[in-house]
Amino acid sequence: MEVLRRSSVFAAEVMEVFDRSPTDKELVSQAKALCRDYINSRLVQAGVSWSKPEYNTPVPGGKLAEVSTILLRLGDELEYIRPNVYRNIARQLNISLHSETVVSDAFLAVAAQIFTAGITWGKVVSLYAVAAGLAVDCVRHGQPAMVHTIVDCLGEFVRKTLVTWLKRRGGWADITKCVVNTDPSLRSHWLVAAVCSFGHFLKAIFFVLLPER
Repeated sequence: MEVLRRSSVFAAEVMEVFDRSPTDKELVSQAKALCRDYINSRLVQAGVSWSKPEYNTPVPGGKLAEVSTILLRLGDELEYIRPNVYRNIARQLNISLHSETVVSDAFLAVAAQIFTAGITWGKVVSLYAVAAGLAVDCVRHGQPAMVHTIVDCLGEFVRKTLVTWLKRRGGWADITKCVVNTDPSLRSHWLVAAVCSFGHFLKAIFFVLLPER
């Protein structure tokens, strides 16, 4: 009962932030909640057996749920345009999924490369797509605990690199401004142009030689 009570309190605190200016800690907590939801969605989509129920988390509610929906929708478009970039990521990076350090270092290296030339919502969506793709690889290879590692790494990257940018935009809800039409069959909004502009650069990231472990 105590665990459930704390979970409810945490959920209420995460949602309350949308009514005021978010703190760094709150933005990071939301980033991780969005990451867990994105990963769960991609695991289901990939038909991967998610046999560790303790790792599952409730779908975000309220405005955070709207943000999650938009993030997933933009991710669908990004992955539709560049499907090979976000699949079999571990193989592209040529890394072992049995070492937490290797997985962490690889993810953070890719994240740093994505944002080398600046921050945009397109690149933020790409970050989540990479996290989810790597998480799918981990679960498929019998390393479900690595999902926590990936979520924590994304949270840490957001804290160090994206928090200031997010605060200037009023938080995660700003991503909802990116969608100008609710028809999912239309692919004419800003993301298409954004992906086309840095798609080749993004794909090249996965061929950067990481230090061998």
